[in-house]
This record gives sequence, structure tokens and C-alpha cells, in this order.
Amino acid sequence: MKIATLRVSALAAAMLLAAVLPGRAADTVTANDTALFLAGMAPSAESPLTPLTKDPAWQRHARFLDNSFAQLEQRQLSKIRTWSETNLAAPRPTMFYMFSGPDFLYANAFYPKATTYVLSALEPPGSVPDLTKLPRGSLGPALNNVEHSMAAILNFSFFITKLMKVDLREGQLNGTLPILYVFLARSGKTIRDVSPVALDNKGTAFFANENVGPNATRGVRIVFAGSDGEAKTLYYFSTDLSNSGVKSSGFLKFCEGLAPGNSLLKSASYLLYAGNFTTVRDFILANSATIIQDDSGIPLNNYSPKQWRFFPFGRYAGPIAEFPGRYQQSYAELFQRAQPMDFGIGYRWRSYESNLLLSVKLPPDATGSVDATPPAEPAAPAPARPKRPRPPPPPADSGRTLFFSR
Repeated sequence: MKIATLRVSALAAAMLLAAVLPGRAADTVTANDTALFLAGMAPSAESPLTPLTKDPAWQRHARFLDNSFAQLEQRQLSKIRTWSETNLAAPRPTMFYMFSGPDFLYANAFYPKATTYVLSALEPPGSVPDLTKLPRGSLGPALNNVEHSMAAILNFSFFITKLMKVDLREGQLNGTLPILYVFLARSGKTIRDVSPVALDNKGTAFFANENVGPNATRGVRIVFAGSDGEAKTLYYFSTDLSNSGVKSSGFLKFCEGLAPGNSLLKSASYLLYAGNFTTVRDFILANSATIIQDDSGIPLNNYSPKQWRFFPFGRYAGPIAEFPGRYQQSYAELFQRAQPMDFGIGYRWRSYESNLLLSVKLPPDATGSVDATPPAEPAAPAPARPKRPRPPPPPADSGRTLFFSR
């Protein structure tokens, strides 16, 4: 991949980093301490943010997130990591997550061994200001907005586009960056560096405030490390993934330089069923060694059975009512031999209604190893599940389109 950095004046560079990397220009508040603070976790003792942890608003925020993430960890994330460890033996270094929004949580849970994460959606990256300089009395509302922005994914495993449009454009903390900070901190990651990134129409990445053209794809690059200290990179790009959008941008060219990788598609609004998203759909199929998706991802008839091996998990109950006409008979037939799954995912977020399909690309000669451990396949279809009472439905708009609105 071709990456260029352009020289800028020291003053311009300082101003740019101050907008994205909280307080770094003054060398006081680090991005990692800001992430910990926003995540309801104690920043370093010497951080200027530490006195703010005595604010009752922050303490309430910390209790709320402690409880929410503890439940999410027990209900889903720990089970997804176990599933991944069992079924993915040698994942590629890069993972692609189209229509993701700021959902690093599930990207990391499914592909914890990736070293480069590429997330993309319409929402802008935004910025995180120096929280020590917020106006008096505004800390509580700012933290409430962060909580509200994450409510759907913490409860149902996906964001809701209609709410995201409002939540990520209002208040002192805006865009996807504050949520990415929270998810990185709550995933046990240490942020080392944050910088803006722009792609020209050839897919070349620029990490300085330069004019790269009217169709530049804007985003953010976060370098972080886990408990092992290994440096990893998270890219988030704000981009239109429709055919016309990717044709006029360099986003897929940038991704191609990182391919082949592994892909995740979750609660993708069935956009890849439509004719105006064929380019990104074809890119995923051509540049992925494995694809993990629910039924809102790529339709089964777009996969070549000569190139892919399928491992279904869970139960295919069809699309929710908000997405009529998306039922797949071939998907239903495939899931007659599905393995059980003990966690929920996607629009049908209850575990006994969720489906997950692991697709593994075969080598060109159909020999050799593949980047997955094939689960044992049952000799016969799984027995019918006993009927059980249906829980109350989710809030009225919890099943609406995720991340991308047409």
C-alpha cells in the first residue's frame, strides 16, 4: 500500500492534532486517559482528568457503564470470543467491517487476532475536546449523550441509524471518535496515537491537513495495543458505500492494499441485496478469506459454492418485519444443518432467534489449509426446537436500518 505523508508547518500540525488528539498539543491530557475517562474508568493518577472523577456525574456514568459492560461481557462478548477461538484457526492480519459505525466491540470480539481493523460507515469521525475545558455544568450532559449513543448496541448488538444521526452530531462530544474511545478502553486497549487520515481517489493515505481533493475520504487512524503490548491499527472512514460513492472515492483502493483480509457483516440493513451496492459486495467476496455475517449481509446466491465452504450456526427465522422481501429459501435450507449458538447477534438479537454464517474461501485448487477450523457437521438436520413463549418485542425502532440510510 502506498502511504504518503506531507510536510506541514509546526503550527499547522499542532493545531490539527489538538483537534483530534485531546490535549496532546499541551502535553497534558492524553488520548488514552481521555478514553479511560469517557469509558468510566480511572485515568492515570497524574492526569488532569483525575480530579473530574470526583464529579457525581462521572461517578454515576462509571457505575452505569460498569454494569452495562459486565452484562454485555457475560451475555455476548465472552461467548463470541470463545466461538471465534473454536472456529477461526488462522485469521488474516486485516479485518474489514463495512457498515460498521464505531462498532469496534464486535470487530475485536470476532477477530481479536487482527492487527489492522478497517471500519466504515456514513457517520463522521468527529472530535473529542480537552474535557478539562468543558463549560461548567456540561460534563454530565456530555456523558449522558455518550451513554445514549451506545444504548442500542449495548442492549441489542447494533446501532440504530435514525438515532445515530442525532446522537453523533450534537453536544460537546460528537462523531464516532468518542464511542471508539470508550470501546477501545473497555476492550482493555491502550491508545498510543490518534491522527486524522484522508484518502485521495487513488487510495493513497495522507496523515496531514492537506487538500487531497473534493472527494477525499476522511477518517481517523488509532494506533493501540492490548495486554501483550503489540501495536495494532484501527482505521475508521466516513464514506458512502453505494456504487456511486465508492466509484468516486479511493476507499476500496485503500482496502485493496490491505487485502486479503477477513470480513464481518452484521445488521447491515440488507443493503448488499440491492443493485446499488454491488461494487462493495463484490469487493468483499473477492478480498476476504473468511466472512462472518448474519442474513442481512451478502445473499447466499452471490457466493460461488465452488469457492466457498459454509458453516451455519444458530437458527434462521427470516428477516424482521422492517425488511420485507428479504427471505432466502436457500438460507433456510442451509440452516437445517446448523450448529447451535449460545449468543444473540443482529436484528434478531435473542439467542434462540439469531443466525450466523461463517463462509471460508477455498484455495484455488481446493487443497491445503483454510483459515478456519471446520466445525463438525451433524449427519442430520438438528431436531426442531420446542416452542417457547416469545418475549416482549424490542422498542419500536430498534430494528430499523443500521448505520446507513439511503
